Amino acid sequence: MTFLRKFTPAALALLLASGLAQAHPGHAVAGFSSGLAHPLGGLDHLLAMLAVGLWSWRLGGAARWQGPLTFMAMLAVGGVLGWLGVSAAALESGIAASVIALGLLLAFALQPRRGLALAAIAGFALLHGIAHGQEMPHDASGLAYAAGFVLASGLLHAAGLLLGRTEARFALGERLGRLVGGGIALCGALILGGWV
Repeated sequence: MTFLRKFTPAALALLLASGLAQAHPGHAVAGFSSGLAHPLGGLDHLLAMLAVGLWSWRLGGAARWQGPLTFMAMLAVGGVLGWLGVSAAALESGIAASVIALGLLLAFALQPRRGLALAAIAGFALLHGIAHGQEMPHDASGLAYAAGFVLASGLLHAAGLLLGRTEARFALGERLGRLVGGGIALCGALILGGWV
């Protein structure tokens, strides 16, 4: 318990300092390493991935692997759509809203039926994927970039799952997840307002 009390504030500080910019405009996109680094440099994508992992842990059972896999699959679909030129109205606002929604789902410990939860995860992933796909180059480096950002997203989901497991292991109930969810929702609101 003492370790967790010392670790949590430092982890939250690092999380918030890791990428105080939206994930999409102005990043270099050339190959696998660029794609792998990209989700880690954008606060909106980073927070959404952690939230999906943590929420999937909370949903329990098969949702613990279905949530992240659904997100990664729909992220790839959205990436292809964005690469093909498909756009969505108010895309950046929708992405920020997805961060807020995921944060609130955690903060209020909401657990809808698995099908509804997976549908929400799929919708959020599609938005993130379209934004990433719009920036991908139309050559082989674009495919490598896509593989990198899907893999990085999976790693961030795993970090969220680990956070949920840590919460359970130390018998914290839902307190840590609620706190993290509230912080994610707040950051999403700051992103939506253009303050981050």
